[in-house]
Amino acid sequence: MTELNLTAVNHYLLRKQHLTEDSKTDDIVQIVEDVGGLHATIPKTPYLSLFSRANNFTRKQLDEELYEQRSLGKIRCVRKTVYVLPKGMLSIAYSATKATVELASEHYSRYLGGTKEEYIKLSQRILRLLKGRGMTTKEVKNELETDLNVSGALNLMCDQGLLIRGNPRSGWRSSLHTYYLFSDYFPDVNLNEPSENRVVELLVQYYVGSFGPVTENDISWWTGLNKTAIQGALKKLGEQITSVNIDGFKGDFLLLQSDVALKKAAPPKNRVVNLLPALDSYMMGYKERERFLSYQHYEKVFDRSGNATSTILLDGKVVGIWDFTADKEPFVKILLFEHVENSILTEIYSKAQKIGKFIAGKEVTVKECDSMIPLPRRTAGGFMSPLKDC
Repeated sequence: MTELNLTAVNHYLLRKQHLTEDSKTDDIVQIVEDVGGLHATIPKTPYLSLFSRANNFTRKQLDEELYEQRSLGKIRCVRKTVYVLPKGMLSIAYSATKATVELASEHYSRYLGGTKEEYIKLSQRILRLLKGRGMTTKEVKNELETDLNVSGALNLMCDQGLLIRGNPRSGWRSSLHTYYLFSDYFPDVNLNEPSENRVVELLVQYYVGSFGPVTENDISWWTGLNKTAIQGALKKLGEQITSVNIDGFKGDFLLLQSDVALKKAAPPKNRVVNLLPALDSYMMGYKERERFLSYQHYEKVFDRSGNATSTILLDGKVVGIWDFTADKEPFVKILLFEHVENSILTEIYSKAQKIGKFIAGKEVTVKECDSMIPLPRRTAGGFMSPLKDC
């Protein structure tokens, strides 16, 4: 069995995730495909994830690909989470996860009120209303003049593949989408292709290609599917998947056979510093995180639900967290878990200023913190502002 060095694995994954200078590109659609999609529960996360991976990235680039070129789409899929995915992956991710996603959405809609019969009638009216145009939740509600839960209906219709979330009217930080008929938005995408018995296999192959080496636990975590489904998919993939060992870690890791060349991967010439946003794909791609995070710092990075906060990486390992605060003057706060040499600290400050300027649209100040409240002790959503009390 192939034996891999942990340093080589981390450097290889940084390149695969477009997090080294020599792996950055102007092609943001390619980035989205290579990194397993962009987590989009927090509206600004996809933009910040691309800012860390693309050359000279601007918010307009993502908006154009999502809402004008429509080479990317935004759907709820793996782990019942909203993701930005390449158009070619939409049908695979949707079909492989629709059972769990739709069930959760139905439960949520009922929690907000309304019977199944009311939903069916309301959804039919919404489909007629949105034919050939997009509308916000408020516009739909006003047009239909109904007291029923329009918001819940729109979300369920998205999860059923009837609608898709389009451009937010209030800008890149807003989750108040404009809704369109899926068939109008992507007339050449059939959500029921490929066949049902292949979609899990294709989704697992896509995941292992983006994040491998991984464990079966990692695959189940990311997809939200059970171990039986995962093991069945791996069996079908057969020799396309190979098992490897990583120095210092127990158990087998899975990798595409075509990626075994990582054993010969040369490390970058310089140390690699990254500032990643909360829920970034790299941080959310794994259930087993010891490869890039020391256990003693786990509760500073992940909350009770496994949500990752905004992180500072050095050569692929988490060495701290960061936060953005828009007070009278915008700040980027940082908290380092360990001492780093002066040249690395300078690089961290520089990248903090750059990402802060991207968010604020003007120069920001960097402030260093020395403590924080562990995320599991915080209320839900605390991971979005980890250094709030600093």
